[in-house]
Amino acid sequence: MACRVQKRISLRRKLHILRVLTNSNSVMQPNTIYNSAKRTSIAKSAVLRLYKLKLALETVKRQYENLLATRRECISLLNHVKENKDVKIEKVRTGTFMVRITCEKGGDKLVTVLEAFDEMCLDVQQARVSCENGFSMEAIAVAENQTLNVRDITEALLKAIGSGEKDSHKFDQCCDL
Repeated sequence: MACRVQKRISLRRKLHILRVLTNSNSVMQPNTIYNSAKRTSIAKSAVLRLYKLKLALETVKRQYENLLATRRECISLLNHVKENKDVKIEKVRTGTFMVRITCEKGGDKLVTVLEAFDEMCLDVQQARVSCENGFSMEAIAVAENQTLNVRDITEALLKAIGSGEKDSHKFDQCCDL
């Protein structure tokens, strides 16, 4: 007899905890024994609550997977996107040019640009170079030959910047061996 009473008390305690956790609408009345209808009501609300939690968890997992996929896509796009090479040439006066170059870091950009100036017979009067957020250079160049135009200088500098990248990739490949 005492064993049945202890089982009943244990069952009541467990049902009470389950009712509280699941926010069951079943009203607990003191000094009454839970009948089967109340037990099934609490059990149904517990199952319903678990089902809702399972759906919420699946939704969160799906959103997390979508975020990871978006992150992977963004990273791959950033890895494949090349920064624009920007070369701006302004003719200050006859034979004098203001040169502005910006591009990504890597390779011997300064060397290739100066070699391109030398090939075009341009003397650099003043220059400012920075490699903080990529390679950038501002220079005032004077042409020995007065027949140079802005388009020729721009094409030569773009070619020099591009060849500097190819040379650096060759160097990296040689170092990997």
